[in-house]
Amino acid sequence: MKKYNTHYSLSIEEKVILITGALGLIGQTVAISFLQQGAQVILADINSDRQKAMEGKISGLFDADRYQFLTLDITREESCRDTVAAIVEKFGRLDVLINNAAIDAKFDHENQNTVNHSRFENYPIQLLQNSVNVNLTGTVLITQQVCRQMLKQTSGNIINVASTYSMVAPNQALYDYGDGEQQFKPVDYIASKSFIPNFTRYLATFYARDHIRCNAIVPHGIFNGHDDQFIENFAKLSPLGRMCGCEELIGPFTFLASDASAYMTGSLLTVDGGWTAW
Repeated sequence: MKKYNTHYSLSIEEKVILITGALGLIGQTVAISFLQQGAQVILADINSDRQKAMEGKISGLFDADRYQFLTLDITREESCRDTVAAIVEKFGRLDVLINNAAIDAKFDHENQNTVNHSRFENYPIQLLQNSVNVNLTGTVLITQQVCRQMLKQTSGNIINVASTYSMVAPNQALYDYGDGEQQFKPVDYIASKSFIPNFTRYLATFYARDHIRCNAIVPHGIFNGHDDQFIENFAKLSPLGRMCGCEELIGPFTFLASDASAYMTGSLLTVDGGWTAW
């Protein structure tokens, strides 16, 4: 019987990969999968409270020399610089950066009560400034520090995490539950995340001759205990008729982190169930 194998270019074994916002839903899912695939993973996050629980998940599964936990505030240049220095000290290099850290108004069961539901004309400008500080300025700061290291190595791979709302406007009907209290996806996320696609193109063209490439993944509608009405609204508006399971992002992230995407730079890989197709 013929034996079939996965193509070698899809392997991320021994790649040193930094994930920012690593203790969130997407970050944890991708980090564990990458470790299972033989990568060396740095889990960086400002929320150190979640670190103990995550350490409990992986400490019995992987050797300690395969991963590293770091507290990272991407809005502080010193924190970004120290993070890259710590990675290089332990692993000697940094192959892949995943810019996953971001402020987002989430409508899942855990976070929906923290969302400011003001209409655009009344939305607090301070919340917009906070999101720009993290999602835009912070992303630039950590990427600058990583690019300095990648230039020394003469190679590197950057994966930005965009959003369908960096490509299209929110359909506010998604947030209308028919109870007379219309909710809204706020402007801060849309304004700050809309920067990601062109930032991706900027980095891709700026560093192409330095053997540093940059692409972005565009996820949408990650299920995380959402209420039934939200799920029903989403299904009506999505071509695939359902939300995305977080594990369904593992393949796209692996592809972009691996050499299988070696001739891709400046691209957006859309994983949205067809949301932006109509």
